[in-house]
Amino acid sequence: MSSEALIILIYILVLASFLGFELIAKVPPTLHTPLMSGSNAISGITIVGALLACNEMGYVTISKWLGMAALVLATINVVGGYTVTDRMLKMFKKK
Repeated sequence: MSSEALIILIYILVLASFLGFELIAKVPPTLHTPLMSGSNAISGITIVGALLACNEMGYVTISKWLGMAALVLATINVVGGYTVTDRMLKMFKKK
């Protein structure tokens, strides 16, 4: 990978981080549960990508370890997100 491509990727990462922070900061509290469900769907896509990264042949070992780390972190995010969403939705059920 050339240094120009690396600089562009770092620029995209920083820009996406700032944009994501600004978008999440402006979400009203009533929309946090639907937003959590949407982020769980995105993390599900991350799990599929991480599985593909772990399974690729011909790549160096570090990419497989990074794929495994992405798989573990995305799985924790999905399970935690669904747990929090389920707990919040139980608050609205009649007893």
